Amino acid sequence: MKDNAASFIAKSTIKAADLDHRRKINFNISKYNAVVPIGKQQFSDNMLAREIAKNKKWDAIEHLDKHLENFEKRITARGAKVIWAENAEEALEEIGKICQEKNCKTLVKSKSMVTEEIHLNHYLESIGIDSVETDLGEYIQQLDGEPPYHIVTPAMHKSKEDVAKLFADKLGTPGGLSPEELTQVARIKLREKYVQAEVGVTGANFLLADIGAIAITENEGNARLSCAFPKTHIVVVGIEKMLPSIHDLPLFWPLLSTYGTGQRVTVYNTIVTGPKQASESDGPEEMYVILLDNGRTNLLANPITREALYCIRCGACLNACPVYKNIGGHSYETTYSGPIGKVITPHLQGMEEYKHLSYASSLCGNCTEVCPVRINLHELLLENRHEAVVGGSSSIAERIAWKVWKTASLNRTLMNMGNGKLKNWMVNKIFKGWTTHRSELDFSATTFSEMWEDQKANKKQA
Repeated sequence: MKDNAASFIAKSTIKAADLDHRRKINFNISKYNAVVPIGKQQFSDNMLAREIAKNKKWDAIEHLDKHLENFEKRITARGAKVIWAENAEEALEEIGKICQEKNCKTLVKSKSMVTEEIHLNHYLESIGIDSVETDLGEYIQQLDGEPPYHIVTPAMHKSKEDVAKLFADKLGTPGGLSPEELTQVARIKLREKYVQAEVGVTGANFLLADIGAIAITENEGNARLSCAFPKTHIVVVGIEKMLPSIHDLPLFWPLLSTYGTGQRVTVYNTIVTGPKQASESDGPEEMYVILLDNGRTNLLANPITREALYCIRCGACLNACPVYKNIGGHSYETTYSGPIGKVITPHLQGMEEYKHLSYASSLCGNCTEVCPVRINLHELLLENRHEAVVGGSSSIAERIAWKVWKTASLNRTLMNMGNGKLKNWMVNKIFKGWTTHRSELDFSATTFSEMWEDQKANKKQA
């Protein structure tokens, strides 16, 4: 198994020095920053809206078992089939069975982070199925053989010139096409796939417990086509996407739109309650909903980290994070990058393998400040660090170093021992981790308490 921490450090070090990458990211995020304040104006009290949303997600997660049972009962009553998958392997196996039953050769797929999480495209390719991403950004990334760079904007790190060159290389288009021309090329290519596909796969932005439905919000209409054209519709969704009621959507759809892209509301908003009914002329003949755990109950079991399950995948914390803006999405080598990825990945994929992500933060708190459902992300990063240490994931040298530091810090006599040169030597030469990426510390020759005592003594003498 590769050393995830070493790989992360190596890739992030290279990317942080890539000025062209930084230029592209700063340009795209600046566009985002310009429109989000405009989108927020639709809320008469933005903070109140966020607090209400957080309380709704609290209800959804605290009573998740009941909400999931209600969802299953109601959507199966209309002919959908619900499949519970404990991990990625179970989800892929079930999808494989469905595709085999339908003799599937071509599958269209709308944008879905959870299918990236289980590596669905790679699995389908391994069993001989042509899986086509229909979201333009995801389609670009698929052509380039890359995973999504960002939760909301998969190809954020590419310029229009990069995309034009990619299309010329992969699709044989003329070089230097405009964004509008590139979009038309993709539209023609993808429309062919919609009518060929036997199976369509979507994710879901929300699960609605009270009516038993999935809610999808998008800007391109590709999710609607992916679930309506093929005869079989498969939904893959994490169990945490639950909302108690359909009446929560008038709050959550605008929040997701504003904090995701700066829009008041996205272009296409769809509620799917099951397969085509007897009285309906359009829609899939069969619908399967795969409810995925894949480590989410690890977060649920911890009363502190449970809050991370409130996330609505808007990507706002990525756009606000100074670390993400310097090292980019691919350096993390995880499905979910940025602050939310650093919080949830150690619980989804293993604390020992991914504890390093929780240390890759300035703890500035900007992620918490911008979160539409007010998740205390920077505090959860600290909780992950604490959990890693308590769980024995820290090295012996690290534990000894901090024990020595704690002992000295709590003892004034020890803190005052030695001059500045001795302390400089201890920190800069013995604890070398500090100076790997920073300049050396330079301690004062005397401590504050020593200077304070000297000042008091001088006053008495005066």
